[in-house]
Order: sequence, then C-alpha cells, then structure tokens
Amino acid sequence: MIVMDANVMSALAEPNRLQIVELLRESPLTVGEIAERLRLRQPQASKHLRVLSEAGIVEVQAVANRRIYKLRPDPFQEMDAWLESYRRMWEERYDRLDDYLRELQGEEKDKKN
Repeated sequence: MIVMDANVMSALAEPNRLQIVELLRESPLTVGEIAERLRLRQPQASKHLRVLSEAGIVEVQAVANRRIYKLRPDPFQEMDAWLESYRRMWEERYDRLDDYLRELQGEEKDKKN
C-alpha cells in the first residue's frame, strides 16, 4: 500500500502555495520574482516557500545574494504513484460494472427471445 505524505498535501492545500508550485513548473524563480508574479509581499512569499521547502516540495539554491527556488521531483512522483493506485482500483471497478451490464443485457435479450 502506498502512503501519501500528509505534509505535502497540507502544503499544497493553501492556494498561494499551489500557485507558487504552478509558477515553478515553468522554471526556477527567485523569491522576488515569485512575490511579484503573485502580487505578494516578499515576506509572505518567503513564508510560503519555507512551508513548501519543509514539506520537501521545493529546494533552494543560493547564487550570490539571491535564493533560487525550484521544484523537487520526488513528492510529485510519490503523489503520482499514490494516485495511480486509485486509478487502478477505479478501472477494475468500472471493468466489473461493464461486465455486469453486459451480463444484464444478455439476460434481457434471452427473455425477449
């Protein structure tokens, strides 16, 4: 059984943090660039980035006096694996439902003949 990290889900549940993740999908950005694009004050952006970092979603690289943030692939790969387990479960259920409906249709045809 695959277990999803609740810290990742909690961090992504906040709308500003989810928007930061969406921005970082395109390319790594500095705190200032993130704050500007989301129209946040820099301390707010830094606070959100700290939460994302503590959840393992982003990593930071110091270049001179700038801090550049980028996404880490691991939490998203784990999330994809977790979601895949649900996809498989639903596909199996839909397949069984499809089989059952075909069986019912066959019984209806038999009754008419």
